[in-house]
Amino acid sequence: MTLDRRLMAEWLGTFSLLATVVGSGIMAERLAGGNVAVVLLGNTIPTGAILVVLITVFGPISGAHFNPAVTLSFELRRDISPRDAGLYVVAQIFGGLVGVLAAHVMFEHRLIDPSTTARGGIGQWTGEFVATFGLIGTILACLKARPTAVPMAVGLYITAAYWFTSSTSFANPAVTIARGFSNTFAGIAPTDVAAFIAVQLLAAVLATWFFRWMLEDPAHG
Repeated sequence: MTLDRRLMAEWLGTFSLLATVVGSGIMAERLAGGNVAVVLLGNTIPTGAILVVLITVFGPISGAHFNPAVTLSFELRRDISPRDAGLYVVAQIFGGLVGVLAAHVMFEHRLIDPSTTARGGIGQWTGEFVATFGLIGTILACLKARPTAVPMAVGLYITAAYWFTSSTSFANPAVTIARGFSNTFAGIAPTDVAAFIAVQLLAAVLATWFFRWMLEDPAHG
């Protein structure tokens, strides 16, 4: 695929992901009657489901990264050039921001509304490390063993990680930046964004190295 089509796929995929994450969070809050567990469930299921759809649809076009941490991993593996990786990240961040705005418009929420939800501390950072490390591992292992399973595996992993990580599994710098602009259930205070991104990128690098060793063909080791 030409670069412009790949970038559009990354933009549109990340746009759709954030519209789903933020939109489902708003809808869940309005319908759950104050039950936070129900809100989280209402946010989790659409997110996992849309990931299966988006990766299936856009995987053949751009690889369906929708995530700078994934793009970084693929760049470290030399599956994408540094120049294209940088452009992917720009498209992802921009797409995520517009996706948040779209969700706000749909639900008649204030258009620009920075989050006040604090998500800091060792527990949250550890949760983000675990979530991102596991996401990268899921992708790389599936690509090695069964590439056609990637959409379902990623969707199921994120669905699970929403519940077993303390941070509810952002695992994505573009998602983290965009959610900083939404003072809704899915939000994160802008002051906490940088730490989340640092942990996510560190986890992506370490996971790439670890799974390169783990999955290496012994005959070529």
